[in-house]
Amino acid sequence: MFDIKWIRDNPAAFDKAMESRGSSQRAAALLDIDDRRRTIIVRLNEAQEKRNALSKQIGQAKAQKDEAKAQALMSEVATLKDFIPAGEADERAVEKELRDALAAIPNMALDDVPFGEDESDNVEYFGPNGTPETAAPRRPPRPAFGFAPKEHFEIGVAEKDMDFEIAAKLSGSRFVVLKGQLARLERALGQFMLDLHTQEHGYLEVRPPVLVRDDALFGTGQLPKFEDDLFFTPHGEGRLALIPTAEVPLTNLVRETILTEEALPLRFTALTSCFRSEAGSAGRDTRGMLRQHQFDKVELVSITTPEESINEHERMLACAETVLQRLGLHYRVMTLCTGDMGFGARKTYDIEVWLPGQDTYREISSVSVCGDFQARRMEARYRPAGEKQPPRYVHTLNGSGTAVGRCLIAVLENYQQEDGSVLVPEALQPYMGGLGVIGGR
Repeated sequence: MFDIKWIRDNPAAFDKAMESRGSSQRAAALLDIDDRRRTIIVRLNEAQEKRNALSKQIGQAKAQKDEAKAQALMSEVATLKDFIPAGEADERAVEKELRDALAAIPNMALDDVPFGEDESDNVEYFGPNGTPETAAPRRPPRPAFGFAPKEHFEIGVAEKDMDFEIAAKLSGSRFVVLKGQLARLERALGQFMLDLHTQEHGYLEVRPPVLVRDDALFGTGQLPKFEDDLFFTPHGEGRLALIPTAEVPLTNLVRETILTEEALPLRFTALTSCFRSEAGSAGRDTRGMLRQHQFDKVELVSITTPEESINEHERMLACAETVLQRLGLHYRVMTLCTGDMGFGARKTYDIEVWLPGQDTYREISSVSVCGDFQARRMEARYRPAGEKQPPRYVHTLNGSGTAVGRCLIAVLENYQQEDGSVLVPEALQPYMGGLGVIGGR
């Protein structure tokens, strides 16, 4: 969320940033609302000052027993008493109008984010000062097959233990029932990722609620823009929403708080089910598990100082990459262009895993730095160390570490065997009771 004072001081920079994000919002319209707000505030202050002055004069007139003057002054005060409540109502209305307008504006991209309109303008990323040659050793190679690889839902073990038909009877389209060895493999993936991020990467495991209030969704930017993508349930006189990602509860752990600089960075991780209506994706990826209404994901969230957020972004990307490296899954990293970034991001890396059954790369993790955009919406601040200074907004980051369902798809397609069985990656075998292969005839 933007600071209207910054927009007033930097209207040209704001307009340029909105143009690059494909937003029609411009500084002039916002400043017009703010000008009306400021005018109302000035008039209210003047009226209140006048009322106070008149009240003092009434006391003086009564002390002098000048009833005529006191009555005239009291009549003038009565007029102000009618004006002030109406002015305060106008102030509340224009404050809401300005807040609603600011809440609908996407974050401003960092200077090094490539300009573009959609995913075709994204740029492959090889790390800070990296090259394809330096990145290659970190990224496992594509698998070689002596047969035509199948998509995940066509593989023998999936045909047995991945049931879309019964899921449709239970819940409708875009749900799946996993059974037997596939259910165990998905559970193994989630446990492996949590252990990696908590034991080696320093994240604190959290078990958050999966139902949240509107305020939490507003804080991370899901509301008001993405309301149609959420599942809501009535609760008391209001409602709760199923989380679309654990980013929502994890980031809101610091809402309305003032942290110490010494406490930063904070790093949280959680394995949760996530729920999305996919309102804007009708007809896309309808086969298989790629785009589901319910899926599991390991989320990473960091809370940092402004000075460290860019370094933290690179660190978080490396943590997510490690998952695929340990699993031996080939992938690439893309820097998203201005037109393809998420609403609250200043810069985003997408990790795309290779799916041989589809003969293409598919996104398995997005890692974003949001600056103070979410912190302003949540009122999350920290007090700088050293000399006394006013609290500053923290910077927030989030990323998938990774999407468990899509990682299951990648394991199935990359480790499939001609007989319909699937080899279990070495990193997962301790979580599978030592099994080296599942399925098969």
